[in-house]
Amino acid sequence: MTLFRTLSAVLLLLATLARPVAAAEAVDVELVLLADASGSIDDAEILFQRQGYATAITDPQVIAAISQGYEQRVAVTYVEWGAADSQEVVVPWTIIDGAESAAAFAERLMATPRLAFGRNAIGNALAAGQALIEGNDIDGFRKVIDFSGDSANNWGGIPITTARDAAVAAGIVINGLAVLCRQCSGRPISYDLEAAFERLIIGGPGAFVVTADNRESFAGAVRKKLLLEVAGPAGGASPALRTAGRGR
Repeated sequence: MTLFRTLSAVLLLLATLARPVAAAEAVDVELVLLADASGSIDDAEILFQRQGYATAITDPQVIAAISQGYEQRVAVTYVEWGAADSQEVVVPWTIIDGAESAAAFAERLMATPRLAFGRNAIGNALAAGQALIEGNDIDGFRKVIDFSGDSANNWGGIPITTARDAAVAAGIVINGLAVLCRQCSGRPISYDLEAAFERLIIGGPGAFVVTADNRESFAGAVRKKLLLEVAGPAGGASPALRTAGRGR
């Protein structure tokens, strides 16, 4: 009986090892939406930021851009960041392949309470975005961190440029949304925020910064950024190039 049980266990182990490994789900873009929830962002701003992303992700032009990709789908996660120990996933990795899945993502985004708090730790936020991309079971032709914030200050944790350079070296593009909504947070910025983003935060082929200077322009800025990120830096690669890039 003992020999039989041992043999059965060995056969079960061999059968397990022989199972084909499930292929990672192919998408055109893996996109981490990394939104500011630091001390300068009050609860009302959290809400309008989320509403801006919810409006943008469900915009018909964004849905149309997704449908024109080679895989016709993207993977998106929404993360709020604050202090060095506060990077919180608000909506986990979600495959968006049309209006219905985009609406479900937006609904979950608006329903989740605020999760992140504390002073700016941008380096840790970027590192968290990289970890989310490298730790999923998704195969994106492009990998993008979409960073938004109302300053480029870093209070502890990983230096911004260290985290940026590590992500870029891993093949991840970092784009920026500079939030110039001074009347919202009541904390005027005494330096050129777009220039600081370009110098310290963004990186990788085709990386860019867009700005929002008030509540009304925020959703439009997010939509513009999503359209650029879905289409790619040069309007998207050809199917042949994309297939070659995946090694198929």
